[in-house]
Amino acid sequence: MTATRVLVSDFDGTMTRHDFYQLAVEELLPSDAPDQWAAYRAGAITHFEALRRYFAAIRAPEAEVLALVDRMELDPELPTAVADLRRAGWEVVVTSAGCDWYIRPLLAAAGVEVEVHANPGRFETGRGLLMEMPADSPFRCDNLGVDKARVVRSHLDAGRVVAFAGDGFPDAAAARLVPGDLRFARGDLAGVLAGEGLPFRPFTVWSDVARALVRSEETP
Repeated sequence: MTATRVLVSDFDGTMTRHDFYQLAVEELLPSDAPDQWAAYRAGAITHFEALRRYFAAIRAPEAEVLALVDRMELDPELPTAVADLRRAGWEVVVTSAGCDWYIRPLLAAAGVEVEVHANPGRFETGRGLLMEMPADSPFRCDNLGVDKARVVRSHLDAGRVVAFAGDGFPDAAAARLVPGDLRFARGDLAGVLAGEGLPFRPFTVWSDVARALVRSEETP
């Protein structure tokens, strides 16, 4: 990567309005499905394993699951926002503890080509969405599959200016690594940072982040 400025961004709930797993749990899984997050909070399983079990429990037809993916509501301004960032000297890197089975098609359908680091997976009827650990990623980690903080560090170590945008608890370690004026948060991540007294810039939709970074480049 030749860019000197990089926006590292979460996907679910950051570039989209909804998280895939939340929609899946609410609409595709039975009401008595095991609470995998309780097992995760108890330390019995990893974050990756909790998501893997939820995804593997899906028994809906693939067409129904793909319809649910569309309802994640990718920011409609995403293509324009990415293009504006590039013109301002920023590249975008997506990091996610979710699955590239739904991430890459959503981005492709929007005509957006960016670097993506996410857990691979495939859908099999009767077996659900089968998410796997990245086989050869330099950012692989046991807890999340993809270590977002390591992605951020790799660009910082290369001498790049790095911004980060996220919405969840798994984004906190990555967010802490960047300066407050380049730290964008909403949802649970905003709550974590506020509780730690760390400055951040709130956003409603992902294109808000892009506009803020582009404006900062235009300001003398």
